[in-house]
Amino acid sequence: MAGMSIFATKAIEQIKAEQLGHAADGEGGLKRVLGPGQLVMLGVGAIIGTGIFVLTGQAAAANAGPAIVLSMVVAGLTSVLAALCYSEFAASVPVAGSAYTYAYATLGEFIAWVIGWDLILEYALGAATVAVGWSGNLVTLLHQLGLTFPAAISAAPGTVVPVSGGDPITAVFNLPAVIITILVTMLLIVGVSESASVNAVIVVIKVAVVLIVIGAGAMFIETANWHPFIPPNTGKFGEFGWSGVLRGAGVIFFAYIGFDAVSTSAQEARNPQRDMPRGILGSLAVCTILFVLVSGVMVGIVPYRQMLNQPAPLVVAVEAAAGRAAGTPWGPAMNALKVLLTVGALAALSSVMVVMMLAQPRIFLAMSKDGLLPRWAGTVHPRFKTPHVSTIVTGVAVALAAGLTPIGTLGQLVSIGTLMAFVIVSIGIIVLRRTRPDLPRPFRMPMVPLLPALSALVALVLMLGLPRATWERLILWMAIGIVVYAGYGYRRSRLRSAEPRVQIAD
Repeated sequence: MAGMSIFATKAIEQIKAEQLGHAADGEGGLKRVLGPGQLVMLGVGAIIGTGIFVLTGQAAAANAGPAIVLSMVVAGLTSVLAALCYSEFAASVPVAGSAYTYAYATLGEFIAWVIGWDLILEYALGAATVAVGWSGNLVTLLHQLGLTFPAAISAAPGTVVPVSGGDPITAVFNLPAVIITILVTMLLIVGVSESASVNAVIVVIKVAVVLIVIGAGAMFIETANWHPFIPPNTGKFGEFGWSGVLRGAGVIFFAYIGFDAVSTSAQEARNPQRDMPRGILGSLAVCTILFVLVSGVMVGIVPYRQMLNQPAPLVVAVEAAAGRAAGTPWGPAMNALKVLLTVGALAALSSVMVVMMLAQPRIFLAMSKDGLLPRWAGTVHPRFKTPHVSTIVTGVAVALAAGLTPIGTLGQLVSIGTLMAFVIVSIGIIVLRRTRPDLPRPFRMPMVPLLPALSALVALVLMLGLPRATWERLILWMAIGIVVYAGYGYRRSRLRSAEPRVQIAD
């Protein structure tokens, strides 16, 4: 039969019936508890985090200069194109699994496996990246409060940590990153509505902090710092000039990921056909405006070269503004803003971890139901109605990565993994329009196939702008994934073995 092909696709009606029928089969289903406001909050919670609080300064200093603002716009437009694709899929196929499920319905099982494996780079490593950023901001806050944290357990192994009044210390482990990962894992096991409520409070705090930074920082901008707006290229691709704007967009792209995490919660949305596009596009619109403004203010306060290797560039900018405000009525307020910003960054990074670690187990859940991962990955807790086993596995993996890996390596891997997901989802929209023109589409992406093709092309161009080492790590990771598929998923696939789904309740 055709189902024996590794490129066999699964009917969308079958996907819906399987995932929405688990409660009737005695497996326990996910609870539909999220409204449009909570979905927008989830998106904003995922997007405003490490990218804006940590990576903007690095991209400005090493790649784009003041034109980091243009890099933000390029990355934002790439995300809008991909978001339109995700919105059509999320409204038409309102089930858990995000890009993995969409690929299974359009491009076949093998591509679905590739994207599911690739999404581990986005969500699990994304959460690990955020945990490392959270750790750095915690150490900064303790320093601002006159406390010290042992340098040896504050960063990845081999990281040289400067110590005020003493010799630098080489770190051996990042303990704060592991602790926050454990706390988030425990929260997510308890339940998604509780997690969404905590997230909503944190989102309000961090949006307020970003708005205060934009408003207060704008008073201390020195316009000379914006010139030249696009610094001349050094002769090396990606170091200033227009190629620097491109690479800056690829690096800063990390700032925008998260809106697609909203699509993994489709099965927990009360009215997914209407609310998923609102959640995805609404959160992206809010964040794009904030990002362009905050990055412009940051490079207007401080010369971009001073941001090189700064783990908290916005704090550097606010400290510079506080220095200019010294002796004026604004002085005390700007000093208070330094601490407020660090607290806001901690809150921001916490909520990003919640959303990313919420998304990953739901990918595992969908893959397990298809037989591509073991049964334990799809187990739902009888009381909490959350995929608790895969949440714990995700937590352990994130804790190890966060405790042992530097933030730069993690960040670029997450960006390339996410862009690869965008390419596949964009192509999937074109395929689905041809193969299933009859499918009800409560939200339709405009100008198909032009816009989805443009979405795939732009994401691919941003991938090509990333360093060679990042590509090598991606290829190695995908090779490992293909070996796992050949050894387990290929033989256990329920679609290709044509095993009746009603007989496989866990």
